[in-house]
Amino acid sequence: MGAFSSIILLVYVAATVLSISEGSERIHSLIRQPVAGTVSAESDPAGFSCLSWRFGVETKNIRDLPTVPKVCQHYVADYMLGDQFLQDSKVVTEEAFKYAKTVKLTGDGKDIWILDVDDSLITHVDFYAENGFGTKIFDVTALINYLAQGISPALPESLKLYRRLLRLGFKIVLLTGRMEPSRNLTESNLKNVGYHSWEKLILRETGEWNDTTQRAHKSAERRKLVESGYRIIGNMGDQWCDLLGDYPGHRTFKLPNPVFYTE
Repeated sequence: MGAFSSIILLVYVAATVLSISEGSERIHSLIRQPVAGTVSAESDPAGFSCLSWRFGVETKNIRDLPTVPKVCQHYVADYMLGDQFLQDSKVVTEEAFKYAKTVKLTGDGKDIWILDVDDSLITHVDFYAENGFGTKIFDVTALINYLAQGISPALPESLKLYRRLLRLGFKIVLLTGRMEPSRNLTESNLKNVGYHSWEKLILRETGEWNDTTQRAHKSAERRKLVESGYRIIGNMGDQWCDLLGDYPGHRTFKLPNPVFYTE
């Protein structure tokens, strides 16, 4: 490798590390606001365990829960703003990368990895911090207004996996529940925080946003991909609706999200 090539490589590596570091710093720099009117899990007279509750919901054993229990608001805030959330995300993405390295790609450009966008590639933790960390009924309109600002930071471990998948030769398909009119701001937000070179960004045309429509949309789009010749090698998202239904892929990877749940 010549001197010029070595310099280019060093610049690329430095830029990659800086981008991932900036995403992590953005998450860690969020200010924790005191939450009034709640009690910690430890002081709950009924002995309710928020840790056990989160495990139950993340594993889909506890279902049909409209909100995070009020008693767990501090717990969820500590989890999302602390190191554990990042560590849990890393466990998932490292396993995904470990699997990806074992796959022998065909080289025809049809081996794809599907990734969800919201709370999978970028995080809205600052929005959740201002809206009770899931303890209030989910306000879709308020979230859409927030997303329109295009300021969501990258999830550091997801960004690292994304770049690794590209280097391995996977084609990346972004499959989101966002609607088509938000395409430009979605692309802009993703590019501004380090994502690029995806094969497709698939959004919904229009329609109501709920568990049924989300799963139906993603199943239908995955079916179209397979029928057009793509092979879904991996699939990662933070909600079960990202991973269930038709043609989920050879392997699926569930990222943590204790704030809300769609099946």
